[in-house]
Amino acid sequence: MTEGAKIERVSAIYLQEVELTHRRNERTGNSAEPTFTVEEAVEHVGFGRFHLLLFVILGSANIVEAMEIMLLAVISPEIRCEWHLEDWQVALVSTMVFLGFMACGVLSGYVADQHGRRKVLVGGFVWSAYFSILTSFAPSYPWFIFLRSLVGCGVAAGSQGYVLKTEFIPSKYRAILLPVAAIFWMLGSVLIIFLGMLVVPTLGWRWMIRLSVVPSIFLLFLFRFIPESARFDVSAGNIAAAADTLRRIARMNNASLPPGRLAESMAKKRGRWKDLLTSTFRTTSLLLWYSWFVASLAYYGSVLSSSELLEKNLLCVTDGEHAHEVKRPPEDGRCYCIPFAQGDYHTLLISCLGEVSLIPVNILLLNVLGRRRSLLLLQLTSAIFFLLPSICTNSSGFTLLFFLLRSVVSMNFTVVYIYTAEVYPTVSRSLGMGTCTSVSRLGGMIAPFIAQVLMSHSVILALSPFSVACALCAVASFLLPIETKGRALLQIS
Repeated sequence: MTEGAKIERVSAIYLQEVELTHRRNERTGNSAEPTFTVEEAVEHVGFGRFHLLLFVILGSANIVEAMEIMLLAVISPEIRCEWHLEDWQVALVSTMVFLGFMACGVLSGYVADQHGRRKVLVGGFVWSAYFSILTSFAPSYPWFIFLRSLVGCGVAAGSQGYVLKTEFIPSKYRAILLPVAAIFWMLGSVLIIFLGMLVVPTLGWRWMIRLSVVPSIFLLFLFRFIPESARFDVSAGNIAAAADTLRRIARMNNASLPPGRLAESMAKKRGRWKDLLTSTFRTTSLLLWYSWFVASLAYYGSVLSSSELLEKNLLCVTDGEHAHEVKRPPEDGRCYCIPFAQGDYHTLLISCLGEVSLIPVNILLLNVLGRRRSLLLLQLTSAIFFLLPSICTNSSGFTLLFFLLRSVVSMNFTVVYIYTAEVYPTVSRSLGMGTCTSVSRLGGMIAPFIAQVLMSHSVILALSPFSVACALCAVASFLLPIETKGRALLQIS
């Protein structure tokens, strides 16, 4: 055999071995081709046009959610007049909404971890829009509170929009973009107050509710531009869908994916309740549940307290019951029928602006102090600010106090959202968020009975429980064991 023939035969044997090795690797999944994870892809692609679209559409979802929740603060005087309601009956309206929210918050989180974030988000908006329209035709008070509780059930799915944003945004941008999202909540609050100012005096509260559903209908058409979370698809074993989503994001951002192919293990068990109470997350979950309870109690306490003080004219009043007898005689001996004046709407608008006025401060705190210490500082500040409105002042001073109070409690709510979305792994992130939002609604259920019932007896008596709860919550934040600043999102525990 010639030397050239020998070389050719050796080359053929070598190529055959290479091909056999490649086939074995394909069968066993041990290919030498480089691979990457969703986390690496998200960080590599960076921030771009896709994230701006995501930010605007899911931010618009916050507008709708805020309108549904804040609507109650605007129409409370109207339904009090129409059905001659006592204070506790007005408070029960908000409580029933949050009861529906609480009942469906955990369920929506569980379903989102099992079947996807996007499906739950879209379904929740269809549900809440439908029952909100039905609410405007409520023939009686019992029907009204029943239908509003069903609206709250649909609104509970809105937290999955926050999970979607968190799972798509690169880590270094989360502490900037997520606080800025508070602008959308403020826009929703302002929009519903404007609707109340323009529509209620002329067409009544029923038409205000109908018009408030219009943004939800438009938003449903925009949801088709939002894909399912790539992190969820990977955890569910749908690698092809996750890869398609990541390629779409890369194209929109004029970027490229990391070299190689997407490869990540499927999570066989997702959305398990016990994952929230394992040794890794037990302390975090328990402390977070209390933090969410207080965040909701403080936020809705500040909103309803300002509304109640304006409606009943309790500024500089120590005995609310006596003041009512002198200044605001009831129509028929049963209730106080006092619709908002234009000046009251203006005060509510100004206090709403407080929710976004300190966003730069919030971003600074998150990037410098981290999540836990930011929570500690904001909760202590909230505890102090809740006591200040009890000091006798004029209407301008009252507006300034509630402007600052709304700023701080809103900042605290934002940081709690961010921390929760970052601390739990993908396999239980939606369930963790859903559970926390459900627990928070206990605070929303209690807040009306403090702010709307106790306020008639004593302003300081109504505001003190909020202050004490915030002070205790600062201790809970100090004890949180995990700091998530700069940390990658976990896929599994």
